Amino acid sequence: MLKDVVTTKTYQNVIYQNKFLFKNKIVLDVGAGTGILSLFCAKAGAAHVYAVECSDMADMAKEIVESNGFSEVVTVLKGKIEEIELPVAKVDIIISKWMGYFLLYENMLNTVLYVRDKWLVSDGILLPDKASLYLTAIEDADYKEDKIEFWNNVYGFNMSCTKKQAIMEPLVDTVDQKQIVTDCQLLKIMDISQMVSGDASFTVPFKLVAERDDYIHALVAYFDVSFTKCRKLMGFSTGPRSRATHWKQTILYLEDVLTICEGEVLSGNMTVAPDQKNPRDINIMIKYALNGQRCVVSRTQYYKMR
Repeated sequence: MLKDVVTTKTYQNVIYQNKFLFKNKIVLDVGAGTGILSLFCAKAGAAHVYAVECSDMADMAKEIVESNGFSEVVTVLKGKIEEIELPVAKVDIIISKWMGYFLLYENMLNTVLYVRDKWLVSDGILLPDKASLYLTAIEDADYKEDKIEFWNNVYGFNMSCTKKQAIMEPLVDTVDQKQIVTDCQLLKIMDISQMVSGDASFTVPFKLVAERDDYIHALVAYFDVSFTKCRKLMGFSTGPRSRATHWKQTILYLEDVLTICEGEVLSGNMTVAPDQKNPRDINIMIKYALNGQRCVVSRTQYYKMR
């Protein structure tokens, strides 16, 4: 995570360039990891920072805090946030890197909402407070041929039944912006200050307009993150036209190869919901249709991120 310069520098800039938010305030760092965000907050003038981390990294974070001379300001608490009682009744700021791959896979959104309702003061702030999910479409013949069509002939044997499983599992990888065939559409805005548990399940429509004549092999999802409480709007994007982050992009391969002409529309809707057996996993259903000059198709596909 620390090597993700885009994300870490954005958080650092948000904190250092908006010290008025942190001066003499009580901060709760959810999923603190090494404690880097807590250290940023302490250096920005926070009265006290409570860094909560459930993994063994909490022991390392405590040592890092002590090594940098902030043990009087930063308290590291090891354990699940739902099982910890803070030494204070309320906090002024909650800061977290709650986002997961595809924004919602292995995320900490419900944890942040729980903490918000239990410990955040009525006029307190969340950092970040907004996230936006986007969709676009790409040409990706080389990868699909290598990783998916490969199963049609494996050393002379037909293993094409394996293709369905391969297609159902979204790929997290970096997309070359030259592969993008359509425009990018905003699917969903999540205002964390207003959300309630269960809002991570949704169905949204999409219409992707082709920007050139080409083939479409996959849909690509990515997200932007915003800190709206700063003096000026700050944030970062995980999109293919932005500097890479560790979240990369999420690629959902289509069973069909779509031939699309400039100006034609690939339309449909996407349904997203946490898996009932393991809420950290994500189930995705995509219905899509193209009624073009060279291709007419209508299909429903199911994906699972696990």
